[in-house]
Amino acid sequence: MHVTIVSVSVKPENIDAFKEACRLNHESSVQEPGNLRFDILQSADEATKFVLYEAYKTQQDATAHKNTAHYLAWRETVADWMAEPRQGVSYNGLYPLGDK
Repeated sequence: MHVTIVSVSVKPENIDAFKEACRLNHESSVQEPGNLRFDILQSADEATKFVLYEAYKTQQDATAHKNTAHYLAWRETVADWMAEPRQGVSYNGLYPLGDK
């Protein structure tokens, strides 16, 4: 399993629009072959802070996600709404096991 955790800080005036753009990206992303999870999290303490948790069966599946029309549209749409560049960190998922 390949996991990417992306931290995003959004300008306060763009929170609602960012959440909507993420919803649209999420709805398409969970339909991708190889997608295991695609969670959008908003901080309970700081409304401008978000975490995207993306889990795919393989690194190739995660890479394919970055070439989809919905991801490219999301990236273009939200670029100016971020207070700072987003930070993505890749992980090798250990548990739960992907193939049960």
